[in-house]
Amino acid sequence: MAKNYYEILGVSKNASDDEIKKAYRKLAHKYHPDKAGGEESKFKEINEAYQVLSDKAKRQQYDQFGRTFDQGGFSAGGGPAGGWDFSGFSTQGGPAGGWDFNFGEEGFSDIFSDIFGTAFGGRRKSRARTGQDIQVDVEISFEEMVKGASRSINLYKTVKCDVCKGTGGEPGAKEETCPVCKGSGQVRKTSRSFFGTFTQVVICDNCRGKGKIFSKKCHKCGGGGRVKDYQSINIEIPAGIQNGQTISVQGQGEAGEFGSSNGDLYVNVRVAPHQKLKRENDNIISSEKISFSQAALGDKIEVETIGEEVKMKIPAGTQSGEIFRIKEKGVPHLGKRGRGDHLVKIVVNIPKNLSREQRRLIEELGKL
Repeated sequence: MAKNYYEILGVSKNASDDEIKKAYRKLAHKYHPDKAGGEESKFKEINEAYQVLSDKAKRQQYDQFGRTFDQGGFSAGGGPAGGWDFSGFSTQGGPAGGWDFNFGEEGFSDIFSDIFGTAFGGRRKSRARTGQDIQVDVEISFEEMVKGASRSINLYKTVKCDVCKGTGGEPGAKEETCPVCKGSGQVRKTSRSFFGTFTQVVICDNCRGKGKIFSKKCHKCGGGGRVKDYQSINIEIPAGIQNGQTISVQGQGEAGEFGSSNGDLYVNVRVAPHQKLKRENDNIISSEKISFSQAALGDKIEVETIGEEVKMKIPAGTQSGEIFRIKEKGVPHLGKRGRGDHLVKIVVNIPKNLSREQRRLIEELGKL
């Protein structure tokens, strides 16, 4: 049974390209094999679904047939699994001169575009590509994980040209109809093969599908509308973030073509380990050593927490391994109020080498 790619990504059949892209990003970060809780098989399934639904031609084939050409539903020659039936079409010449399938003025691509849409060269609308996403790694200290932090990230990336503002034309230059495609944004491309002469409609390379060109290209970007440059971006890292968690910053990736939307920036946060403190969920764990007499008689000790030292009471008769809780001194709950606790594990330090007097006192204590 064919896979339901819409169910895999958790979107409806009428989902927009942006909705499909957002759903894929969310699931890909959740199930990435390199992350805690990741699942390789699920990650591969998500990628497979996205590869089909993010491609207009493949998605159209999938919606109509439940599969795409590269999924085994069509032969290697590009036709159905049973092969194309050309019996209804006239031919000219023969094998000696090469077959020439005559489909009239509309051409091969237009006939099949009625059946399969743009997969066989039907009318294509130009669409400037959105910018690529960027991923960076940032390390913060354990203390910054608890309190929150900010970082300034310096990136060398594709940005919108500041001279032409992303249009690709020299300021003041006139926008004219493309002489190659005559303003349609498309051209017909004819190719010959053993099977005949085929015509396909493709996006015009000269105007990149816009149908318009500038009389003079921008002197800085050469008409591309984008240039490479350094850009400093300030990132706010929230208190309570987990080690390995990713922050998404919309629109701070690579610049899109001709004013189309930018990609996103993904910041992977790594929390450096603390010498003494550890995190468990939203609680902080530490150990404190006390003497035998402190355990037996009770005492007050200083406990290191984030930001300050806190005095904690040790009751008389405390056993090694007991855990005491200091409330509201743990990690802030991410995205909501409150914070965890600081849990202190007591370790009773038993001396290995006793003096004669110490041994005598302990022996007397044992007799009692």
